[in-house]
Amino acid sequence: EIVAFSSQKPVVIFKHSTRCIVSKMALKQFESEYALGDTVDIYFLDLLENRDISNEIASRFNVVHQSPQLLLIKDGKCVYDVSHSDIDAGELKGKL
Repeated sequence: EIVAFSSQKPVVIFKHSTRCIVSKMALKQFESEYALGDTVDIYFLDLLENRDISNEIASRFNVVHQSPQLLLIKDGKCVYDVSHSDIDAGELKGKL
């Protein structure tokens, strides 16, 4: 579904672990800076509940699994991925 949607509008996947303090901090920081409005569709993935989906994302988009991790999908391809302290909403905006 995300692959299909990404041909119409960029899609962001934010993968995080609800038990990891680093992941929680990265998510909180991202949410406080996020001001992209309707320019992207964003999906948040709880890794603890959806590890199989996370593994499929890593395989399909040819990225190494990280947590937390942010991926930008355009036209069915991952064009940008970062993890941990490199997750930055301003930097993401520049990639759109």
